[in-house]
Amino acid sequence: MSEQEQAAIRLEFAKLRQEHMDFDTAIEAMIATGCDALQIQRMKKKKLALKDQITRLEDRIIPDIIA
Repeated sequence: MSEQEQAAIRLEFAKLRQEHMDFDTAIEAMIATGCDALQIQRMKKKKLALKDQITRLEDRIIPDIIA
């Protein structure tokens, strides 16, 4: 993988991590204000999907090391 590809992946990784943290803050605010449980559940599902994307990017950045 070239340096440019790695830089692009790291940038996307940082963007997704920030978005994941934003979802976390939004969910906490929704819970605190007593928002609809269905909306909160949808937000949590979107947050989980972001976490899956982050994990896939981490796997691309950090190669598997066979012991």
